Amino acid sequence: MHEEMDSNPMVSSFLNKLANYTNLTQGVREHEEAEDGDTCRIIPFMCDVCHLCVYVQVPLMGTFIGVYLPCMQNILGVILFLRLTWIVGTAGILGSFAIVSMCCICTLLTAISMSAIATNGVVPAGGSYYMISRSLGPEFGGAVGLCFYLGTTFAGSLYILGIIEILLTYIIPTATLFEEDAAMLNNMRVYGTCCLVLMALVVFVGVKYVNKLALVFLACVILSIMATYAGVIKTIIEPPEFNVCLLGNRSLKNEKFDTCAKTEVVKNLTVTTELWSLFCDSKYSNTTCDEYFTLNNLTEIQAIPGLLSALHDHLGIIDHSIMAGSNRSGDLKDAQKSIPIGTIMAILTTSFIYISFVVLFGACIEGVVLRDKFGYSVKKIPVIGILAWPSPWVIVIGSFFSCCGAGLQSLTGAPRLLQAIARDGIIPFLQVFGHGKANGEPTWALLLTVGICEIGILIASVDNVAPILSMFFLMCYLFVNLACAVQTLLGTPNWRPRFKFYHWSLSFLGMSLCLSLMFICSWYYALVAIVIAGCIYKYIEYKGAVKEWGDGIRGLSLNAARYALIRLEEAPPHTKNWRPQLMVLCKMNSDLLVKHPRLLSLTTQLKAGKGLTIVCSVLDGTYMTRANDAKTALQNLKTAMAVEKTKGFSHVVVSSNLRNAFSLLIQSAGLGGMKHNAVLMAWPADWKLALGSLARRNFIETVRETTSANQAMLVAKNIDRFPSNQERLKDGNIDVWWIVHDGGLLMLLPFLLKQHKVWKKCTMRIFTVAQMDDNSIQMKKDLQMFLYQLRLDAEVEVVEMHDSDISAFTYEKTLMMEQRSQMLKQMHLSRTEREREIQSITDVSRGSIKRKKQSAVHAPPLNIMCIPEEEVSMAQLIHDRNTASHSAANDKAAGATPDRVHMTWTKDKLINERNKQREGMAVKDMFNMKPNQSNVRRMHTAVKLNEVVVKKSKNSELVLLNMPGPPKNKKGDENYMEFLEVLMEGLDRVLLVRGGGREVVTIYS
Repeated sequence: MHEEMDSNPMVSSFLNKLANYTNLTQGVREHEEAEDGDTCRIIPFMCDVCHLCVYVQVPLMGTFIGVYLPCMQNILGVILFLRLTWIVGTAGILGSFAIVSMCCICTLLTAISMSAIATNGVVPAGGSYYMISRSLGPEFGGAVGLCFYLGTTFAGSLYILGIIEILLTYIIPTATLFEEDAAMLNNMRVYGTCCLVLMALVVFVGVKYVNKLALVFLACVILSIMATYAGVIKTIIEPPEFNVCLLGNRSLKNEKFDTCAKTEVVKNLTVTTELWSLFCDSKYSNTTCDEYFTLNNLTEIQAIPGLLSALHDHLGIIDHSIMAGSNRSGDLKDAQKSIPIGTIMAILTTSFIYISFVVLFGACIEGVVLRDKFGYSVKKIPVIGILAWPSPWVIVIGSFFSCCGAGLQSLTGAPRLLQAIARDGIIPFLQVFGHGKANGEPTWALLLTVGICEIGILIASVDNVAPILSMFFLMCYLFVNLACAVQTLLGTPNWRPRFKFYHWSLSFLGMSLCLSLMFICSWYYALVAIVIAGCIYKYIEYKGAVKEWGDGIRGLSLNAARYALIRLEEAPPHTKNWRPQLMVLCKMNSDLLVKHPRLLSLTTQLKAGKGLTIVCSVLDGTYMTRANDAKTALQNLKTAMAVEKTKGFSHVVVSSNLRNAFSLLIQSAGLGGMKHNAVLMAWPADWKLALGSLARRNFIETVRETTSANQAMLVAKNIDRFPSNQERLKDGNIDVWWIVHDGGLLMLLPFLLKQHKVWKKCTMRIFTVAQMDDNSIQMKKDLQMFLYQLRLDAEVEVVEMHDSDISAFTYEKTLMMEQRSQMLKQMHLSRTEREREIQSITDVSRGSIKRKKQSAVHAPPLNIMCIPEEEVSMAQLIHDRNTASHSAANDKAAGATPDRVHMTWTKDKLINERNKQREGMAVKDMFNMKPNQSNVRRMHTAVKLNEVVVKKSKNSELVLLNMPGPPKNKKGDENYMEFLEVLMEGLDRVLLVRGGGREVVTIYS
């Protein structure tokens, strides 16, 4: 208990830290002292330039200034003052009412989902990006966050273009640098760039000044709206005297004429008017005029008759601004309280304004005037301006400052959003934008934002920029709704939002509306936005940093995995769906590194990233003492898997009994229906050594247990000589020696290997063995037909093996095998004594081989394949080390006569002497023993089969052999290993394959 108190914080200190928790703002840090009445927080901040810890004061904002005003300013911008009248004139009251209502419902549903997410914990800087990334994961969060950043940046371009349009069209028309109508776009570009630079400087100074200016801007907007409502009331009493001149059904620009007539009577003379000169070649009545002017009459109507009528374009624009407050969540005193209240109240307020304006515009203004986008028919006054009271200039000034405020808000929020994404480190090339000034202002992010914003300004058209940002914003809202729905349906314990007025069905409805609006507004822009988001998603998935944020997508994956595992367990997989689900038994060296990395390479080449792969390793000891070693080994194992591109799971266990650990892994690895069906391991090359007896027993028991569990077994000999993933075998053969039918696994493995680029150019050859009474020609035809039905391309060859006499070499090799096995079983000697006895057996066996070679009459000529080199070298080493001890022992034995022995016999000495005599007798009996005839036959088969395999496949890139099962009687384990060793002798790369007892290939579709 005392130890835990030392390492873990006490409850009192933990609660104290929670109470004094400071939301470290990433958005705004000011050096100047807070004014009286301002709420601020003193926080330490690490300066990126000087690398010193400085203390800065952070002004924090409430609901009204921090959320409500930014949302209001962004919503009440370009569309309301410059395009809403034209929308109503185009679509009519009912159409525009329906679409505006749909947009308002979409934003309200998104705000509800956002409020639920925002109140489910602390929301630092980043706002919508933070909420989406922590709810849907870094891939979705980064993709949608970047899209939202681009949308916010292009929104700044939109508002700046709106500012310049108001300035050059209504306020100072004479300020144009280029006079031609076609050059109006160049005027927008020049003045827009200047305005962008000016706004960027204001934002660079600090967000506090932006907030101060926002109050001024919003006051002008409110006055403009009030003036519009006042003008509507005035039209009931006294409609304004604004007349519009129509030629046919088209309104005319009334800048260059005052009289709406073709001719007029002056002093009893009929003369042409100024309007005549605009459409005709001269002022005389018999001149040539425009055909439309000649065929249609002029009429003059009242622009605002009282109470009357339309919509279609740029509907998604009104949606983008609901995130203006959440983007600055790092600057709020209480984001969980401010974001829901401020956003929903702003949406309700602006929804009422938009819907009421739609009805009032249609009721008060003539339809042909509403369709005049720039107000040319009413002396270059905004159409909404002719409705305002007391003067149209109230609307002009209000819309100008509204666009200024919304543009500043966009340029304030976008860099902070990019800074939050960069500081998360999920997109490597954006990390430089996470730095800023010493006070935390996102300087580099602001520069990038200004550059992207300039691209939108160069487009120089409000109508062309609007659909671009609409797509990005609607996509962001779609994923906000998706995040809320996923979290609600998953019902994770951590999903406890304080905002209770939400439901997953509302989120799905909002998501559907967002998707519908995207394609209704512009289907090709929608596809482009989806492709951009998809590319960012795949980039983050491939290159981005691995983050564990407890996101909903991970929870959804867990639920989907649980459901799939339950379904998999209902029935075993069909043969057509069978694939090797590997459990790879890796051995770690003394440095806790993977001893055979090529085993993982073979796994990758065999699996090609598909199916289940479990890489396991066992450490000797107890977990209490080797817990840190287990973690280190697991990390090294994961690193090796990443290097070898092995996709799968890794597991390291610690056990004092390695045999039991392997057994438990074979029995319990996997989960539900997702379990391994094959075990891959390396051949224990050191099994012949005295210290290799443990490796031998582990190997044989592993084979027995996989057989009992109906699992396949793959054993790779000389695994370190197998090709790496970077090698390309340009030619060569993969030889399959099909001796026993094992369910088709032996033929399926080469096909899987050839799917990988390492083995792709190799040729698959299948060999089968025919006995004397087999029809080898018919066997070859049957095998070719079988492979054709299996859709496998391979060369087929039938090898005939004739019965022959057992050679002396086979006889003596079997004898040596049994002698060594018998000796190790009977004698429990020390290592030195065991080596001495092995040397004696080797010497005697050599002499016996020489004698029997001379006396063998019926034995056929032999290839000189006596004792393997490793046995000879080991025997020579033993002989050199023990020559002196043998000589000394013999001299002592020769010189010891009964007359010279003076020894007091005790009971213990007598027992020891008898045991030595028994052991000596046992060794002498071994010299005279005869080999078991069954073992001789097995050895003969192994030797003859090895001769054939070596002859045909010595130069092959890989040889696959049937792996016979171990004997049921454990007394023959050593002989089993010898048989396998003889079977693989002389081959470079061998893969022993033992089937799992079921068919894994089928001829049916």
